[in-house]
Amino acid sequence: MSEISDFEARITAALERIGRAVAVAEERAEAATETASDAPVGGIASEEAEAEIARLHDALEEEKSANSQLEERVKAIHDRQESHVAALEEEVETLRRQLMDHDREMQKLRHVNTQLRNNNAALRAANAEGVGDAGLIDAGLHAEVEALRVARESDVTELDAILTELRAVVSRHGADEVTDAGPERSPREEY
Repeated sequence: MSEISDFEARITAALERIGRAVAVAEERAEAATETASDAPVGGIASEEAEAEIARLHDALEEEKSANSQLEERVKAIHDRQESHVAALEEEVETLRRQLMDHDREMQKLRHVNTQLRNNNAALRAANAEGVGDAGLIDAGLHAEVEALRVARESDVTELDAILTELRAVVSRHGADEVTDAGPERSPREEY
C-alpha cells in the first residue's frame, strides 16, 4: 500500500509542477504578446518566448509520460494485490472446508468411541457375572470395527488437508511437478 501512496504523491507532485509550468508559460506568453505589440515583429523577445514555450511544452510532455508510466505501475500493483487477495480468500475457504470435514470426522469418532466404551462396560459386567452374551460380544466387535473405520476416515481427512497444503506450497515455489509423486489423488481414492 505504501508504494501506491508513494506513486499517488509523485503523480500529484508532477501534476502540480505541470500546472505551475503552464501558468508560467501563459504569463510569459501574455507578457511576450504585450511586448511584441510594442516591439518590432520578429524581435529577440518573441524568439525567447517561443523557445521558452517550446521548452515548457517538452517538459510538459515528459511529465505526462512520467505520469502515465506511474499510473500504469499503480494499476499493475493494484491488480497484483487484487489477485493476491483473491488467492488468499480461496485458500481461506479451502481451509474452512477442511476444518469442517475434520470436525465432522472427530464428532463421528467421539460418538463411536462412546458406543465402544458402553459396549465394553456391558461386556465386562456380563463377564463378571459369568454370563457370556454373544450379542454383547458381537456388538462390541462391531463398535470396535466402526471405531477403527471412523479413525481411519479421520486420518484420511487429515492427510487430505496436509496434501492440499503441500500442493499449495509447491505451487507457490514454482515447481511444476513433484517427482515420484505420481498422479494427484486423495488417499480416499485408494480404497
